[in-house]
Amino acid sequence: MSTPAAGHSIVFMGVSGCGKSSLAAAVSTELGLPLIEGDDYHSADSRDKMQRGIALTDDDRSQWLDELAGILAAHRTGIVLTCSALKRAYRQRLRADAPGLRFVFMDLSQDEAQRRVEARAADHFFPPGLVASQFATLESPVGEPAVLRVDATAPLDELHAAVTRWLTATGSSS
Repeated sequence: MSTPAAGHSIVFMGVSGCGKSSLAAAVSTELGLPLIEGDDYHSADSRDKMQRGIALTDDDRSQWLDELAGILAAHRTGIVLTCSALKRAYRQRLRADAPGLRFVFMDLSQDEAQRRVEARAADHFFPPGLVASQFATLESPVGEPAVLRVDATAPLDELHAAVTRWLTATGSSS
């Protein structure tokens, strides 16, 4: 299937609870690209730290980002990846192995993220107590190349349509 994103991968990024997985799944299905859930690649130690309410450090995230960058590099025809990618340095690490990499920044207020994470607490490893740490770490990607900012509180179908329009408008260029 030829898509507007052919040959390029897309990272759905933002703080926990912003809806990365839901929107990425919809776009992955539409584009016929594999969906990679970044959370599945956290080490057992990192998952344990988060479950105990301990925020990850840059060192904790380093191996995880290297693994995700390797996955991006191995899929030159494109994938859809969910990854918080909170800092510019993290995004730059991913871009280094994936020319033309695009990011969809799912922007959400801290109060709304807190509400969403609390609502799913029984079914997810990420505890509500770490939401504030994600906002403390977040460096907005707005203004970086190949980034679309979306309001994560918009309905899923509107978000999906906005991403599709953006991918179509930008074609295969970054």
